[in-house]
Amino acid sequence: MIRRIRSYACRSGHRALGRDQGAQIVEFAVALPLLVVFVVGIFDFSNAFTLKQRLTNIARDAARASAIDPSADVGQSSGTPLSVMDAFQIVDNYMIGSNLNDCGIGTTGSPSGLTWTFTGNGNGCTPPGLTIIVNRGYYFPQNAAATPTPSCVSQNAGGQTAPLSTCVSIQYAYPWKFGQVSSLLGAGLILPQQISAVAVSLNEN
Repeated sequence: MIRRIRSYACRSGHRALGRDQGAQIVEFAVALPLLVVFVVGIFDFSNAFTLKQRLTNIARDAARASAIDPSADVGQSSGTPLSVMDAFQIVDNYMIGSNLNDCGIGTTGSPSGLTWTFTGNGNGCTPPGLTIIVNRGYYFPQNAAATPTPSCVSQNAGGQTAPLSTCVSIQYAYPWKFGQVSSLLGAGLILPQQISAVAVSLNEN
């Protein structure tokens, strides 16, 4: 009798253990997509933040370098002014030196007034690629100035003194991975296609 009770207890214990193992597998299968989303999100957003900081630093350097140059070359009849090319070369050389794809960006900018726009979408770069904007005639109200936009369009001075400055904008394509893995949770996220950085420096000449 005792042996039968022990045998039944052992069989019951094995069945309970099997049920526990099955539950653990189900719990792992449910938690795995959430874990993947968290891990990818941490790496993806940290990389995007790092890229944003790097682009901001180089935009500042490019804006300072261009603002120091004489502004007389801006009125030349043809070609890209040297002060604009200085800003472009600083950005392009930094990206090449940092092993960032410069998207095969061309050295000929498209002028519009005092603004030059350089674009590139080659070298296997993720669309929409790289855009560099240099506005040598950027101005903004002296008081209560809003944050400059990636388009580097001058702000409405509103009758205030408007310091003449140089605005440099860098818009760089970033291939997000978080948007892809978020679909594991049934979420459809729309993330910006480009990481943007803008810097303004007062013209000295």
